[in-house]
Amino acid sequence: MSLHSEILEQPQCLANLLKNHRQDVQLIADVIKKRDPNYVMLAARGTSDNAGRYANYLLGNKNRLPLALAAPSLYTYYHTPPVLHNALVIGISQSGQSPDIVSVLEEGQRQGCLTVAITNITDSPIAEAADHVIDISTGPEFATAATKTYSASLMALAMLSTALSNDNQAWSELERVADWVDEVCRLDDSIAQVAQRYRYMHQCVVLGRGYNYSTAFEWALKLKELTYTEAEPYSSADFMHGPIAMVQGGFPVMAVVPQGKVYQSMFDTLKQVKNDLDGELVVISNVPEVLSMAKVPMRIPADVPEWLTPLVCVIPGQLFAYHLTEVKGLDTEKPRFIHKVTETK
Repeated sequence: MSLHSEILEQPQCLANLLKNHRQDVQLIADVIKKRDPNYVMLAARGTSDNAGRYANYLLGNKNRLPLALAAPSLYTYYHTPPVLHNALVIGISQSGQSPDIVSVLEEGQRQGCLTVAITNITDSPIAEAADHVIDISTGPEFATAATKTYSASLMALAMLSTALSNDNQAWSELERVADWVDEVCRLDDSIAQVAQRYRYMHQCVVLGRGYNYSTAFEWALKLKELTYTEAEPYSSADFMHGPIAMVQGGFPVMAVVPQGKVYQSMFDTLKQVKNDLDGELVVISNVPEVLSMAKVPMRIPADVPEWLTPLVCVIPGQLFAYHLTEVKGLDTEKPRFIHKVTETK
């Protein structure tokens, strides 16, 4: 097993998760609906935190549930947890080992809130601290950089959102995710070739907005932890409020720009980056208009609905980071100073 093989496993992992755990997720959703929470408090770290960014847009848009990302230090160091009145408390951790995430779930239980863990290890501390567990069931993930556990966490959240909304069309769309991801995995060879252009890249920005704000953060994280590139993620709106000043001739700007509600905003930003500032664009999209502006276009299927694009768009980002790591002669399996399980407090 390797990072590369784990990236390419994702179509099967996602298909299995949907097939084997849809009923489990529906039962959890039924309990949540009976409790009728006012909002969601979500605790996560690292890659799982980026899954939380997806949940923020997903549960807000599809289920009209406000979501707050927890500040675990309030629970573990300051010992002043907020009042979690009628909250749904969700913890996401692929290993289930992080004490700070566990502490948020335990406090949720102490305050009488409904708690749900999303994890790959069902006998882990986070699972033991939760009322209900969504098992993402990817099998062992040996590479230090999380890939299949990230996309499976997104899938689990998408399934939970769909179960909460009783949306039959959404279930039908979820059934197509594995095929869309499989199609994007076929970009592997072409991405390996274009990654060579960025062998000496030391800095870049990664842009996304709306649902794919999460993808920008996750792509940037993979570039940081694998290639040691100073990759800063922004929404296109935040980028225009100052950081755009760093762009000059040839500066690499990575962008996740599928069709959807925020497309025009993203397109306008990238048009300025390219035409006015001579930035170099690396673009993941299913829109020919913006792909044609890119030095490196990475095309996803045209018919992916916006709410599911993060599950598909992250794959080219993962492959780009993997192949760039190889090009730079770095270790794809064990980045320096990083451990597979990070037990922060």
